[in-house]
Amino acid sequence: MRQDEYFSVHLGLTINVEPLADGHPLPNIDTFRTEIPPLFRIASECNTLEENAERLLNGFGKEDSKALANYLSAQNSKINLLLSYVLSQQDNVNYRYITETFGASNLSFYSSHDFTIGQNVTVKLFLDHPAAAIYCYAEVVNCSALDGRFLIQLHYTRLLEDDRDLLIRAALHCQQKLLRQRAQQRNMNNNNDE
Repeated sequence: MRQDEYFSVHLGLTINVEPLADGHPLPNIDTFRTEIPPLFRIASECNTLEENAERLLNGFGKEDSKALANYLSAQNSKINLLLSYVLSQQDNVNYRYITETFGASNLSFYSSHDFTIGQNVTVKLFLDHPAAAIYCYAEVVNCSALDGRFLIQLHYTRLLEDDRDLLIRAALHCQQKLLRQRAQQRNMNNNNDE
């Protein structure tokens, strides 16, 4: 596995994929950082602050931090609801797709029209958990015709490391949820067999 390859999960995330004009070059990393919409930067910063607060709470004794953790969790939920709503306003219906898979290095989605392999696109990913949105650039690496639709695969070419970390956490959350569901299903099946 190459260093920039990460596992992908099957999950339907709302994304916007906007092709760049032919011949339009990718911005350098400094230009890329300045063109990220402010709401996307705020969402990323909120998630970083949340992660840091969780680390601090883990340093307290369990009894000392339980009430505080519950209170902060409730406050965080309120903020995440508001943040999700505000970020949803950045969703452009003209470029909206739903992911088939996503990970920290690539994603795939179905489209009613084809994309050109090697084509550069801007991508907005809207995450549910953690509540965030990511702005990045990607390259079309595959376009396969399937049942009148096209499966498009993108590889990220400009993505902030903090946003890559968000994608990793979102993929891990999805995997943990799936593992819990499988364990519950096994327990139910075992109980029914008795």
